[in-house]
Amino acid sequence: MQTRDGITHDHDRQTTSIFEAAHWGYTVKVECRCRRVGLFEPHGLWWKFHRKGWTDDFRDAVRCFYCTSCSKRYGRKVRPVSIETTRQPLRIKFPPPDEREWKKAVSRHRGVTARK
Repeated sequence: MQTRDGITHDHDRQTTSIFEAAHWGYTVKVECRCRRVGLFEPHGLWWKFHRKGWTDDFRDAVRCFYCTSCSKRYGRKVRPVSIETTRQPLRIKFPPPDEREWKKAVSRHRGVTARK
């Protein structure tokens, strides 16, 4: 995988959102400047963003993460330096969406990509 402009590229697929990472079977990797890494299961992470009404685009989603270790050290939220996809095994899991919600989201995504 190569990273350009903060977006991970794997072969010809440009992964630009948490939804795409889930749809294509990648783990979401969030890295702090202190080199701590969070490896998130993408389906549950997407569902959390969807329920809260947050955009799951990587460029916007980076504002929803912070390093707890650095936050304790500096007394403020420290945002990650990168968010990308990886094939590494996940470490952090949120409750996933039910199957009906996931299928509706996939159907919406297919409709959007077919029009492009």
